[in-house]
Amino acid sequence: MRDELGFGPKRGEASGDDDRPREECGVVGLFEVPDAAQLVYRGLFALQHRGQESAGRAWVQDGDITVDKGMGLVSEVLTTPGPPDARRAIGHVRYSTTGTSSLDNAQPLLMRSRFGPMALAHNGNLTNHAALRRTLEARGAIFQTSSDSEVLAHLVAHGVAQRWLTALEGAAHQLLGGFAYVVLTPSSLVALRDPHGIRPLVVGTRGGGVVVASETAGLDAMGATYLRDVEPGEMLVIDHEGMTTRRPWGPVPAGPTPCAFELVYFSRSDSMSGGQSVHRTRRALGRQLWKEQPADADVVVGVPDSSLPAAMGYAEAAGLPLDFGLVKNRYVGRTFIVPNQDGRTDSVALKLSAVEDVVRDRRVVLVDDSLVRGTTAARLVGLLRRAGAQAVHMRIASPPYTHPCHYGIDTSRSRELAAASLSRPELLERIGADSLGYLSQEGLREALPGRGDWCLACFGAGYPVPVGEEDGEGGEHGDDGVAAPVAGGAPPAQ
Repeated sequence: MRDELGFGPKRGEASGDDDRPREECGVVGLFEVPDAAQLVYRGLFALQHRGQESAGRAWVQDGDITVDKGMGLVSEVLTTPGPPDARRAIGHVRYSTTGTSSLDNAQPLLMRSRFGPMALAHNGNLTNHAALRRTLEARGAIFQTSSDSEVLAHLVAHGVAQRWLTALEGAAHQLLGGFAYVVLTPSSLVALRDPHGIRPLVVGTRGGGVVVASETAGLDAMGATYLRDVEPGEMLVIDHEGMTTRRPWGPVPAGPTPCAFELVYFSRSDSMSGGQSVHRTRRALGRQLWKEQPADADVVVGVPDSSLPAAMGYAEAAGLPLDFGLVKNRYVGRTFIVPNQDGRTDSVALKLSAVEDVVRDRRVVLVDDSLVRGTTAARLVGLLRRAGAQAVHMRIASPPYTHPCHYGIDTSRSRELAAASLSRPELLERIGADSLGYLSQEGLREALPGRGDWCLACFGAGYPVPVGEEDGEGGEHGDDGVAAPVAGGAPPAQ
């Protein structure tokens, strides 16, 4: 299926009701925390925005690991509280970017090897997973899923190391991409983040135990106190001896490049990133957007929900009133799937409606956090015009989204991206606005917290981790063009 701009879903996906990108998943983990299985539910509920296809948890009980998972939302899948005596657990919510949407690919994955049971949950993409998988299959590995997440477990099982942590460190050393793993064994919890820190992972404490999560909002929901971010390239081992750090990749040669799109769109506004709240960062994006792209208007309207802080910042800087010109219907299902184009177009009208009293006979600045495939923008502009807006000026609180993400976001082909396929006048004509303005790359960097680098690959600033043909336009996420490594390879000398 294709939408009216010619951009459709990836293979294996159904068409939904909007064209926003979706991130692969969210993860949580707890070690020596009372009622861990139930707290996983709370953590995953707070991270539901990161994945809505499947949910699951795994916990340790009587020296073994039990998995409870299924397709659907957290509230639909995790319907029992779990054993009250479980003190070690991990959890996962998923939106597939590599591998089909199926129960087989739902996580956590439970694997058994010579080291005993191991459950893992993963956020992100391994850009070299296809090469690794081919090598492992040639050596006799039998994969149970089509997800790249499973590669890590097979690398551990097929490694030459005799100790589990050494095997895990050697396996992690072979991974490329943007990723965060939580790995559970009967006696330990491991949190692993890629060397560039592209995918987020934080650690906190609750009582005498340790809690990890994709965002600080997950820690908050589990009653944990934020301690720090898991560092880029860090393998944080949590066991009866406490927390220790290993470095599978050795000293990370370049500075970290966390995903800027996390702050633009994905993360919850109440999460913390870069030392300040995501909400505050998004307001700064809106203020910077006004400096670069002012508009002669009467009112500022934000697209619910993630764009509202940017709209606040734009209105503050412009000295214009901010009003709720668009209202979101929160009872439209997460997978409002319809069989034809007319139905897909109508679905946006069901999910969002314009407030005529706010926009009628007024010049409106419509602020959105991003414009990816373009179809939602056209429909929103149409809603405002039908409600009587005199003019609609579209302002985007991020740069043009021109390059596919290979690190865990579901924009895998350039031809799906409006800014990569259409000129600015063509795109303006398609969305039907009176003007269109983006935040610049320089403006984005100016508004982001801290002075470190950020991954702006989707905005055309280059990929921090190389990707090749097999991870590009024509195929599955995978081979980055390097020679297949040896399964079980050792990490660099420390």
